[in-house]
Amino acid sequence: MRAVQTISAAVTLLAPGVLASSCGPKEPPLPGVMGGKDKPHIILGQDIDWPPYAYLGVPPESDFDVAGIGHDIAHGLKEVCDIDITTGEIRWADCWDNGAIGAGLAAGEVHGCMTYTHTHGARTRWMEFSDGILSNNKPAGLLVRLENGQPTITGASDLNGKKVVDVIGWAPTADTLALVENKCSKSRFTGFTIVAPTVSTGNANQDALTTLMNGDADAMWVYADQAKNYQCTDGMTPNWDCTMWAGFGTTFAYIQTGLFGHAKGGTTLAMSKKGSGLASILNPCLAKFKETKSYYDICVKHDVVSSCFQNSHFPAGDNTTLVYEMPTDQLTTTCAQGYCPCPTV
Repeated sequence: MRAVQTISAAVTLLAPGVLASSCGPKEPPLPGVMGGKDKPHIILGQDIDWPPYAYLGVPPESDFDVAGIGHDIAHGLKEVCDIDITTGEIRWADCWDNGAIGAGLAAGEVHGCMTYTHTHGARTRWMEFSDGILSNNKPAGLLVRLENGQPTITGASDLNGKKVVDVIGWAPTADTLALVENKCSKSRFTGFTIVAPTVSTGNANQDALTTLMNGDADAMWVYADQAKNYQCTDGMTPNWDCTMWAGFGTTFAYIQTGLFGHAKGGTTLAMSKKGSGLASILNPCLAKFKETKSYYDICVKHDVVSSCFQNSHFPAGDNTTLVYEMPTDQLTTTCAQGYCPCPTV
């Protein structure tokens, strides 16, 4: 029988979502929520538009509950720790919104928000992060329009004088574009202007891509795997324009991939209010759970084995580098495949 770790974290009422240190509940207090008496009761939120990380589960996987990698790992912690976990739906903008903590997380609607990347810059100033549930697996990239199969900006560009649209509320955050290296020129980007989307559909990635495709921006600063993840398949419940995203490799493509300079770490289980103390509750459980077969099974289920932390249950050789993780100067793909290589001189 697997040993279960008991967590002791006595607290008293303080600011919503912040752990203190005396007798009381076992987790940071939330308004209107009864705290755990004998063990922590942690409430984690996610949106439902980012497969495989966070999406709406449909039968037979789920009866329209929240689903995804974060959800599965969060509930898996109960296998190794004496802890209660509740997962629910919250808008991403209520977690992190345009360079600052979201209103919902600030007000204590949940203890933490799942599957956020631990980035440099603003997020580190505002937020506390748990340890990673995946390795540093979320490289950034730059999308541009294609005209007659050719990018309107090549990977050699330093973006000087160009407008770059931000995916509001998502990593890579707008402030981190200045930190990454152009993989073609080996220098940093400079002289660009970050712009907000010119449309509002309720989906931040859709807003940014529409802005790019309308010609209101020259490039889009975004996860290097986002276009892949937004290809619609059976069983999805997308809230984005499947037809527009299906233009990946035809009407738009990446000119930069494999950019890791924006991130301090990979995908985390929980992002919470700075000083909340949530990480101190979750991290010991995460460390134990990442050594289990259940963790491996979740990685297999969501097809992210190469991004997971290897343990004794992983077969040898599961260390494949995916195309979007590769720096642009190492690509052998074409723009028609969605990933433009560096231009030849």
